[in-house]
Amino acid sequence: MAQSPDNEQGSMAAGIIQNNNNGNIESDPDSLSTHSRTSYDLNYNSEEEEEKQRLINQVLTLQKTLDDLSHRVDTVKEENFKLRSENQVLGQYIENLMAASNVFQMTNK
Repeated sequence: MAQSPDNEQGSMAAGIIQNNNNGNIESDPDSLSTHSRTSYDLNYNSEEEEEKQRLINQVLTLQKTLDDLSHRVDTVKEENFKLRSENQVLGQYIENLMAASNVFQMTNK
C-alpha cells in the first residue's frame, strides 16, 4: 500500500513535524518542548550542581575559619591566664620589697 505525500512527510519527521487536516506542515509542540525541557533540565541540573558545590566549599571554608578562631581564643585564654599569674607574682614581690625597704616604712612624727 502506497503512502500519500502528506503521510510520508509526517512519518519522515519522526513526530517533530506533523501534517494538519489541511495538508499544511506544523511543528509538534510536544516533541519540541520535550527536547527543550531535556536541554533545560540538563542546564538547570548543571547550574544547580555548581551552586551546590560552591555552597559546600563556602561551608568548609567557614568551618575552617571557625576552627582557627576557636584555637586562637584558646591560645589567648592561656596567655591571659599566664600573664595574670605573672602579674600576681610580681605584685607580691613588689609588696615584699616595699615592706623590707626603709624608704617605704611609715614614719612617726
